[in-house]
Order: sequence, then C-alpha cells, then structure tokens
Amino acid sequence: MSSERYSFSLTTFNPSGKLVQIEYALAAVGIGAATVGIKASNGVVLVSDKKQKSVLYDESSIFKLETVNKNIVIGYSGLGPDYRLILKKARKIASSYKLFYGCEISSHQLTQRLSNVMQEYTQSGYFPINNLKWCSSIWCIVTYNGCG
Repeated sequence: MSSERYSFSLTTFNPSGKLVQIEYALAAVGIGAATVGIKASNGVVLVSDKKQKSVLYDESSIFKLETVNKNIVIGYSGLGPDYRLILKKARKIASSYKLFYGCEISSHQLTQRLSNVMQEYTQSGYFPINNLKWCSSIWCIVTYNGCG
C-alpha cells in the first residue's frame, strides 16, 4: 500500500499507525535552513542561514527573522509561505492585544494564542500550518514583565 492513499486527510492514519500529513510536515522542516537563538544575561543573539535556492532569488528580499512588535522577534525553519501566514497572524494578535490591554503582549501569551490559531486551522479542515518548527522560534528581545 502506498502512503498517498492515506494522505487525503489531516487525521487519517496509515496501516502502520502514522499520520502521513505529519510526516510530510517534518520533511518540509528538513528542507529549510536552520534558525538558532542564544539567550544570555545581557541579551539575545539570533542567527539564521539563508539558503539561496536559485540565482533568480533576490537574497535581500528573504527575511528569516522579523519583528512582531518592539519586544518580540520570530524566526523560522521550514517553508516561507507558512511562516508569512504565522507572522501575519502574530502581528494581528499582538496589535489586538495592545489595543485591548494598552501594553505589549508577552512572548508566552503570543505563543499560546498562535498555538490556538494553528490548532483551529488543523481541526476545522483548513490546511495544517505545521511546516514550521516555530514554537521554539519566538524570542522576547527585551525583558518584559507584562502590563502595568
């Protein structure tokens, strides 16, 4: 039996008990370049490798690390389109939070809310936004203690 027979749904297991869509997502992460963050007592160092897939790419147009707000940076390893969707959602969540509470969102709150969005996409029949290992890639740049 081929894997393609079991890849039509996000929650369909193949005969060996694996979710084929998850296998595809993990393979997609392997395609991407690494993004690494190191936290020190006086700051954070973020490094990301830009793999140029073709000479036709304008390397200055590829951003592997981007700001969500003045305190939070997101980096990715995986496929760019999923990352851009998550970045857009993260910025929307952060700006809504600031508008409602009057202060910047913490990286913990942002991670929690983005996880909920990703889970909703998966469960409601949209495509899974799991071609990224993104949860470990949300960094809070400045020490942040919340509102007030």
